[in-house]
Amino acid sequence: MKTVHKILFKSSSAMEDVEDKSVDLVVTSPPYPMIEMWDQQFCQMNPQIGEALERLDGKKAFELMHQVLDKTWDEIYRVLKDGAITCINIGDATRRIGDIFQLFSNHSKILNYFIRVGCNILPDILWRKPGNKANKYMGSGMLPPSAYVTQEHEYILILRKGKNREFQEEAKKIRDESAYFWEERNTWFSDIWTDLKGIDQKLSTNFTQRERSAAYPFELAYRLINMFSVKGDLVLDPFLGTGTTLMAAMASARNSIGFEVDQGFKKVVQDRIQNTTNFLNDYLVNRITQHLEFVKEMDKNNKALKYKSELYNFKVVTNQETKIRYNFIKEIKETNDMHETFYFDEKMNQNIIENIINNCQIDFSPDERKITFQQKLR
Repeated sequence: MKTVHKILFKSSSAMEDVEDKSVDLVVTSPPYPMIEMWDQQFCQMNPQIGEALERLDGKKAFELMHQVLDKTWDEIYRVLKDGAITCINIGDATRRIGDIFQLFSNHSKILNYFIRVGCNILPDILWRKPGNKANKYMGSGMLPPSAYVTQEHEYILILRKGKNREFQEEAKKIRDESAYFWEERNTWFSDIWTDLKGIDQKLSTNFTQRERSAAYPFELAYRLINMFSVKGDLVLDPFLGTGTTLMAAMASARNSIGFEVDQGFKKVVQDRIQNTTNFLNDYLVNRITQHLEFVKEMDKNNKALKYKSELYNFKVVTNQETKIRYNFIKEIKETNDMHETFYFDEKMNQNIIENIINNCQIDFSPDERKITFQQKLR
């Protein structure tokens, strides 16, 4: 089995490389309008934005920035299949323009766009990101009425094009193999995520003028891909950045395509992918280990689980989980801006999971494409 991952270092406002109705899922986080770190990029796309900011016309600048994003949303709507899902991580902006402080509601502008083109708006997720800065409380301190509520959350907007996706006979089998665990469902499909921490966004490269990447954590992309697509699907990220969505697609046995306008990220992405095989496999090991710990806890509390995985023989809560299939990565081959990900055969995947169940230390050696197992000391 293999998946293919393509990176295009160009603007996603014109995605002529992607066919109409070919994408199964979009997972992305665009530049945030009215967040100062993105001003330069927006101004390069439309100089009128810089002019509006110079004359302190924040509302005009805000509208123009979203008009820039709308070009990408137009393309997304074109390339999405009927029934496909779009997940957009976006934060609102608070900013003082002149002597006026206000909130610029990015999430509502994006929702209004997708409502206008006919998408169905699904329940969203609030990603809670508590800050610990001493100056996070803004305004007049302890004196009313000009103190301001802190912004410590972002949105994950979830939208569907058309009706629910339908699965025919062979596709139903792949859907069954793409299931997630019951306990994962309970966390992932909560409307408030408090367990994901933001990551260090500082860039240590000289190839881009940006000081920060605005990247979201791997777990965020991995969850969304597994929640809203099945193995073999095509995942699109029109604002790829450092490549997190692409790597989450690799770990999930999905295909992917990413667009990134900043050529300076090319080396950053390539370096991450070259060193990612162990990380992705270890992530899968940890996912299974967490499930085994959950099963152990259920047994300890005399909560019998009556179903078992057909492939791996560990217990699961529901019949829908019995056909789960894991795909560990054997190697990733790079050709130009294309990365082919090859996976171990089912016999080796079962061997890996059997060793996880037996509490073995697993060492993935991608250079030699071998795995070694060693019993852990208890």
